[in-house]
Amino acid sequence: MMNILGINVNARSLRRVRQVIGVLIGYGFESLIEQFHFTQLMARGARLFRRGGKGIAQLSPAERMRLALEELGPTFIKLGQLLSTRSDIIPRNYLEQFSKLQDQVPGFAFSQARTLIREELGGEIEDLYASFSDEPLAAASIAQVHAATLKSGEGVVVKIRRPGIVEEVETDIEVLLGLAYLAKRRFPDNSSFDPVELVKEFARSIRCELELSREGRTIERMSGYFADEPTVRFPRVYWGVTSPGVLTLECIHGIKVSDLAGLEKAGLDRKIIARRGADVFIRQVLEHGYFHGDPHPGNVFILPGNVICLLDFGMMGRLDSSSREFFVDFLISLVNKDPDRIISLLLYSGDISDTLDSRALRRDLSDFIDDFYELPFAEMSVGKILGDLITLIAAYRIHFRPDFMMLAKALVTVEGMGRMLDPEFDMVERMRPFVEKAASDRLSMGHIAQEVGGSLQSYYNLARTFPDDLKEILNRLNRNKFKIDLEHRGLEHFIRELDKSGNRLSSSLIIAALLIGSSLIMQADKGPHLLGVPILAFLGYMVAGLMGVWLLVGIFRSGRL
Repeated sequence: MMNILGINVNARSLRRVRQVIGVLIGYGFESLIEQFHFTQLMARGARLFRRGGKGIAQLSPAERMRLALEELGPTFIKLGQLLSTRSDIIPRNYLEQFSKLQDQVPGFAFSQARTLIREELGGEIEDLYASFSDEPLAAASIAQVHAATLKSGEGVVVKIRRPGIVEEVETDIEVLLGLAYLAKRRFPDNSSFDPVELVKEFARSIRCELELSREGRTIERMSGYFADEPTVRFPRVYWGVTSPGVLTLECIHGIKVSDLAGLEKAGLDRKIIARRGADVFIRQVLEHGYFHGDPHPGNVFILPGNVICLLDFGMMGRLDSSSREFFVDFLISLVNKDPDRIISLLLYSGDISDTLDSRALRRDLSDFIDDFYELPFAEMSVGKILGDLITLIAAYRIHFRPDFMMLAKALVTVEGMGRMLDPEFDMVERMRPFVEKAASDRLSMGHIAQEVGGSLQSYYNLARTFPDDLKEILNRLNRNKFKIDLEHRGLEHFIRELDKSGNRLSSSLIIAALLIGSSLIMQADKGPHLLGVPILAFLGYMVAGLMGVWLLVGIFRSGRL
């Protein structure tokens, strides 16, 4: 394990860091690398990999970053896709490019699929399946899918995790965490977001996606939520041939929701499909707090009878009970044109800075809500309005939870599908009864009793443990073991500048001492000579000159003479 600029890395992750730097420099992000002080230590050789040419130079920085992420592989593609939901921290032009990231990659060989199934399921393909296609139906960065038939005759699809992808992702997470910690140290005054927490959230998300059996459990959980709803269908999971690296699901034949001609030909009702699809998503959010994070048209099939079938549950969002209540109150305040209530909700959520200009925020929220009510129906998009509102609030450095951002993007997708199916589809009206029901349920006696009971239980636990906690504090005081940790804030910049000034002053004293010492040696004219000058005096002058040039370059680069 080595330490590079304060980051602990092993040989494998060091190699990956060099590759990341090489790709970023190749796409013209030298200035970004220089801000991390990587240029001299690691990037010098990476300049050889520059992807020259007018094509790259003519692209915008956002387009070049998208291409760089695609070249860096699955982990960075997934990171870009996650960032495409974070309109609170990512500029709009980057959001648009990150939304275009594709993880369609060539499939791996059937021989590797055979080996992986043997390792995961403990048997040969011929012993587990009656038939198994050699060619994949689809291949992505995390896994690829094959058609197969079980011994019992049911048609299935088998999702197989790519070989070596777990190790690759773990290495990339290690690199990203190191860069995030470095960024946090280099730019401590940037409070718009915490890069370390962002990478940790991403790591949690992609690790869940890598565990295919977890996706199977998610499907069964969703199926249980809608067990009493005949208009919704989920594929069956075959657990006998499922493991963390292999997922076997029922093969469902349906029509893609985006195939409008196919829906018409099959005699299906597009308006009913739009309403049912929206209702399923709203119920996921408001009733269960667990929703499909990527409900794009490729993941939605329509079955006979206008039945909705959802696929691919690798990316999921979660809202706990308090988050759902916050979301409901937020929507009600927006509909009731109440900016004061929105601000109080933000204050209560704890995601607001001490320097907030609440008067300016209230003014901007009022203007936004007025504009929202003046929009024509064709432009009345709940998802877009929610996204624009989050962007407005993010300008005041108010942080939203990642799942809220995923929810906003998913709402845009669901509403877009609804209007594609039915141009008159109104997401606001579809949400209204669910929001009203959620609000009224909170006023029911059962809910109130549950809330009061929970509060009483918390106070009881506090009272029960208080004597022991007080005794522990007194014991520590008696043993002089009581400590109070104080953290200074806002002094980091001052400390760095003071440190720089001290270093420059020390360098100046050393240079002066070398010059004086060398001059004394010249006067004494002792020792061996070089070109008629004492060697020690010559070396002293040379070192002093190099240090002086280095000091002047540093001062000029800082822009402060």
